[in-house]
Amino acid sequence: MKSSVKSAAFAGALLGLAATAQAHQVWIEQPAGQGAVLRFGEYGENLREVSPGLLDKFGAPTATLISASGEKTGAGVKTATGYTLPFTAGERDAIVAEDPRYPLSTFKRGDKEVTNRYYPAARWVSDFAPQQPKLALDLVPAGTPGQFKVFFQGKPLHKAKVALVTQSGWAKEAHADEQGVVTFDMPWKGMYVAEVAHNDPNPGERQGANGVEKFTAVSYVTSVTYVKRDGVEPLPAGPAAKPNK
Repeated sequence: MKSSVKSAAFAGALLGLAATAQAHQVWIEQPAGQGAVLRFGEYGENLREVSPGLLDKFGAPTATLISASGEKTGAGVKTATGYTLPFTAGERDAIVAEDPRYPLSTFKRGDKEVTNRYYPAARWVSDFAPQQPKLALDLVPAGTPGQFKVFFQGKPLHKAKVALVTQSGWAKEAHADEQGVVTFDMPWKGMYVAEVAHNDPNPGERQGANGVEKFTAVSYVTSVTYVKRDGVEPLPAGPAAKPNK
């Protein structure tokens, strides 16, 4: 999934860097005894982007804690390795996070100039109890262990390809059925990240810091994190990948 950045020409380097960023995912981690953190990179490759570096591309990630007592929303705080979120999720809680302000990227496609919007988002869940979608592109538990449901704009997204990975690089892929449901075997103990992507070819606009920003299409990438407490002892993670600058 990681793109290479060619150094032959400055323009090519910029385009390669943009492609690398948009091939990445964001995901939420909550280490034992700590608060939640939003990461950016490739979980299955043990790659976490840093600051200074690609992590600085983010605009203003926001997150929402969803619990039985209601919802709380707050902003992420950038550190050297991610965005610390102002929550610690408990049993039956969920967290969603997104960055609607990620910078637009403009490049040539043939003889046309294309401006793309990259829309990264993530969800953290404590179990597989069914949840309702909240993100534009969302991947939620569907009620059975290992089962997720894909939604786009609140409607099931059938045939969507979902990838499930662990930090060791073990991975599985499956396509959602007509109801947007996909099911995985999850043999390993530990943390899993499932990812889905969807390209919306419809143009649009958003309010930016300096006025209205128009874009040609939107590339949505959303993940969901789940930590399995039992199962086969996980394979060890490979060495940490070198962050992009």
